[in-house]
Amino acid sequence: MELSNLLQLTIDKKASDLHLLPSYFPTIRVNGELFQLTTLELLTPERSEKMLMSILSEEQKEILVVNREIDLAYKIKNARFRVNLYYAQNLLCGSFRSIQSRISTLEELFLPALLHQCTDYRQGLVLLTGPTGEGKSTTLASLVNEINQKYAKHIITIEDPIEYIYPKHKSIISQRELHQDTHSWTVALKSALREDPDVVLVGEMRDFETISLALTAAETGHLVFSTLHTNSAPESIDRIIDAFPPHQQNQIKNQLAVVLKMVVTQRLIPKQNSLDRIPAVEILLNNSAISNSIREGKTFLIANILETTENEGSILFEKNLLNLYRAGIITKEVAYSYAIRPKEIMRLIK
Repeated sequence: MELSNLLQLTIDKKASDLHLLPSYFPTIRVNGELFQLTTLELLTPERSEKMLMSILSEEQKEILVVNREIDLAYKIKNARFRVNLYYAQNLLCGSFRSIQSRISTLEELFLPALLHQCTDYRQGLVLLTGPTGEGKSTTLASLVNEINQKYAKHIITIEDPIEYIYPKHKSIISQRELHQDTHSWTVALKSALREDPDVVLVGEMRDFETISLALTAAETGHLVFSTLHTNSAPESIDRIIDAFPPHQQNQIKNQLAVVLKMVVTQRLIPKQNSLDRIPAVEILLNNSAISNSIREGKTFLIANILETTENEGSILFEKNLLNLYRAGIITKEVAYSYAIRPKEIMRLIK
């Protein structure tokens, strides 16, 4: 079977991912569950390598051979995929993440209406956090596209690779892909500040230099969106601070306390009596109590602040799980298994 056929099958089955590993059957992920396609041929190392190498340019092949992995975007007809090729036990493997051609609205993604507020900020830092594959990129694309539709702005995205392609509306959008349009996150971010942006999307804050530049961009009048692979709002703040050497951490705490606007932690969880998944979120809206906790290094207080400022829009992850459970959308077992703070969910669901 050709790669194009496997990718089309991934789309037809409404799968989020396709995995190609030598000595395994092609495998797809549907609603969070993996299924090996045992009706197809087992992948041999030779067949797998030929199939995966066929999508690379000569330059990309060189990068793969040197780095032993590569990220890229790949398109068939009207469908796009985020691709990672990598070696395992010296055999070439591939993971393909399906990207919807149409960018969904927040309502279509079943996300809280409060997130519309992000699109009206003129400056500051908005973080989308959570594990890989939990919909962060999709939510970010929805927010950026809403700005695109509402305002005439210059939006610069730095991505690895480019995922969603934004339609033309009121804004102008410069989408830059790592290794194709720029050599690194930091070079692209430094350059972005000289490109007259209103909004900057940084695909991921991976190191202290990228984080430092993102904070500076947010501080100097730009609205910055980015992601972190963290499981809660307090953990996200700790991750940013801990990325810096000890002698810089007080300065970063003060800077973050000022520029941070919102942290949205997102997980996709199974709905009751359905194969679909729905987002559960933790939302931190920065206020004076949060700012003081960040400045003083008392992030352990933030969970309690989120719970006590729910009337302002903040919500604790476990409180969102409770609301979904009470609405009959998820089961009690799912609420317990996905909770970040087990004791808290046990207290809330008695």
